[in-house]
Amino acid sequence: MADREQLAALLARTAEGDERAFQQLYSATSAQLYALLLRILRNPEQARDALQDAYVRVWQKADTYAPDRGAPLTWLLSIARYRALDVLRRKRPEVAMPEEPDMMATLLEDEQALSPLEENENQQSLDAIQECLKTLPAQQRDSVLLAYYEGLTHQELAQRLDAPLGTVKSWIRRGLLRLRECLAERAS
Repeated sequence: MADREQLAALLARTAEGDERAFQQLYSATSAQLYALLLRILRNPEQARDALQDAYVRVWQKADTYAPDRGAPLTWLLSIARYRALDVLRRKRPEVAMPEEPDMMATLLEDEQALSPLEENENQQSLDAIQECLKTLPAQQRDSVLLAYYEGLTHQELAQRLDAPLGTVKSWIRRGLLRLRECLAERAS
């Protein structure tokens, strides 16, 4: 696996249309993206198709990657995750999961080849998220974690948690709002 600087350089060269850099980027990161897609979609064929679509998007949007806003692998994983959710939404139109890109970027932060300062900042972010998750009522915490880590739809969450659909939607919405508030309080 390439380190953060190598991935950033490959993305920059991809943004300039360098096909070889794009191939190297794919080789260095496709296994991780595929694992995420497979975990969310639970179907190898759909995961492969979503992986291809995600890399088409990477090729088209590589110029929008900003190194100061996050690690390259985080950016790539976010594209893959959004692609998987698009597949689920198309397959099951009732899926309308709220998005928290900043929180997901923190959760998916690339920990490889980080400097000690970056490792410390990353650990502080993860600690803050864990502490904020502890402040949520159990139903909200479980709903948010299952939605993001398992990629469950609202309907699937309602079934798994044995709760009405509207209640589950409220748990997620309120949980995300509380997480945002808690993280903002800790940052100030």
